[in-house]
Amino acid sequence: MLDLSYKTPEPKVIAGAKHDWELVIGMEVHAQVSSNAKLFSGASTGFGAEPNSHVAFVDAAMPGMLPVINEFCVAQAVRTGLGLKAAINLRSAFDRKNYFYPDLPQGYQISQLYHPIVGEGEILVDMGPGIARKVRIERIHLEQDAGKSIHDMDPNMSFVDLNRTGVALMEIVSRPDIRGPEEAAAYVVKLRQILRYLGTCDGNMQNGNLRADVNVSVCRPGQYEKYQETQDFSHLGTRCELKNMNSMRFIQAAIDYEARRQIAILEDGGKVVQETRLYDPDKNETRSMRSKEEAHDYRYFPCPDLLPLEIEQGWVDDIAATMPELPDGKKHRFVTDLGLSEYDASVLTAEVENADYFEAVVAACEDGKLAANWVINELFGRLKKDGAEIGDSPVSPVQLGGIIRLIKSGDISGKIAKDLFEIVYTEGGDPAEIVDARGMKQVTDLGAIEKAVDEIIAANPAQVEKAKANPKLAGWFVGQVMKASGGKANPAAVNELVAKKLGL
Repeated sequence: MLDLSYKTPEPKVIAGAKHDWELVIGMEVHAQVSSNAKLFSGASTGFGAEPNSHVAFVDAAMPGMLPVINEFCVAQAVRTGLGLKAAINLRSAFDRKNYFYPDLPQGYQISQLYHPIVGEGEILVDMGPGIARKVRIERIHLEQDAGKSIHDMDPNMSFVDLNRTGVALMEIVSRPDIRGPEEAAAYVVKLRQILRYLGTCDGNMQNGNLRADVNVSVCRPGQYEKYQETQDFSHLGTRCELKNMNSMRFIQAAIDYEARRQIAILEDGGKVVQETRLYDPDKNETRSMRSKEEAHDYRYFPCPDLLPLEIEQGWVDDIAATMPELPDGKKHRFVTDLGLSEYDASVLTAEVENADYFEAVVAACEDGKLAANWVINELFGRLKKDGAEIGDSPVSPVQLGGIIRLIKSGDISGKIAKDLFEIVYTEGGDPAEIVDARGMKQVTDLGAIEKAVDEIIAANPAQVEKAKANPKLAGWFVGQVMKASGGKANPAAVNELVAKKLGL
């Protein structure tokens, strides 16, 4: 958002058979830390390697192996906390979360329940120009990822790949401030955007590097406001957790289904059971996975192999000094300094690579509005058609800036510029040299343009009478002159001369 003044969106209301209901949603997002090594070992975090090829002895829980904290992963968590305007806890501690599963060789996960490294923060989720939802962050804690069980390679056996075991995760826990499926998806999009700007997580949901657990409950209108006043959860309904969501579309569909399921139970006089559920996209339904465990079910206790983690404020300050410009700040600057619309600024800051490319174009042509128009409409449009990303663009920022400079100087018209863009996109080359070599310069000689206008008017007396009766038809003459000049005549000069000659 551009400033602190914004309108809060209305909550999603679902009409039941008997009553209206509102949604209340909290998110637990697991973001894989961008790091070459795991949280407690030097094993690689590279994706797509042969199964069980990135496993250190400590990851495999070999006897006598002790974890050693990866300082870079800690720095990445601190960096993330700073990016979310959160409190950084100079003292945090690791616990053991005990449960037994084939892809967890230790029989426990090292996590942070009671003393996380990052405390309360916030994210402003844009829902449209002038509309945003402030979502409070409760905490961010560091923990190990588990491995992966594979069940479809053999009809009788399951296999286990421990490559992910021990990879550092940041669990980013929100307050139940999200009020609808669209807001939930927008929250994940905004969080992923911030993480990518920070360089702390690549946000790749296909590879499992960003996954969301979605807590959904429903309540009657007015109850949420009572919760906000008192922070008493008894005013809200019983929540169910939708586990491991990795698609914005599925997040929205799963929330909608789960809310309606809970409403049907409540209106039928039943009680919603707190549990963990899985979403089946093929059937568009959620199904029970297990009853929701509480902390005592995991038998949490302080990890005896790791001392409390103590960091210095000076170290945190050093990280803060290297923070990049984040999406909201960049969007604000694009609007205030470059004169862009809020929509255009949002499009250009959606991905850090797009924003960097755009700024390089502006540096090459010194015109923010024209640069935005060409990057969004021409370049993004062509890349989308080709299924390519900005990093694959055959047109460099300097080349696109060169095209825009030729427009500004009057050497080429907008139409010629589009032809030139196509040449540069497919063949490459310096725009100015292409224009000179192929005779693409705009005709600005008024004498030559006037001669062409006179010839077109003289050859079409009937059309002249029609244009005098209906001035809108003068555009026909402009089109004929532009056609006769091969699109090279200055459009502004043509329009002016046609109007003058026709006495309009």
